[in-house]
Amino acid sequence: MQKIEASLAQALEIAGALGVALGDWKSGMCLGFKGIDNSAFPTANLELAVAGNTEVIRAKMRVAEALKLEVSIEEILIVLDTQYHLIRIIRSINGLFFYLVLDREKSNLALARIKLNQLEAELRI
Repeated sequence: MQKIEASLAQALEIAGALGVALGDWKSGMCLGFKGIDNSAFPTANLELAVAGNTEVIRAKMRVAEALKLEVSIEEILIVLDTQYHLIRIIRSINGLFFYLVLDREKSNLALARIKLNQLEAELRI
């Protein structure tokens, strides 16, 4: 069982991680964030990114509902030329999501997904 700060610190230890945040997609609020402040992805952008990705999650859920898909969203992956942006819906706590920014050259997407899944399972509020 882990609290928010411990989960964020462990997520930031994932190889290639530039930043991580925990957001509430129902309110658009950022519950916490940690990052490596550099020009590739300034830490200050994490709160703004959570708000913006809240809209991504809501839009995807509206589309799934319109298509009458009887599935739930686990992850949304956004691939940029130098980064991966991974949005992981936390199934055990309704409304929350992890947002992880990875450097494409320094990260292993498969391993990052596994680690984020483990952190999700351990998160308690």
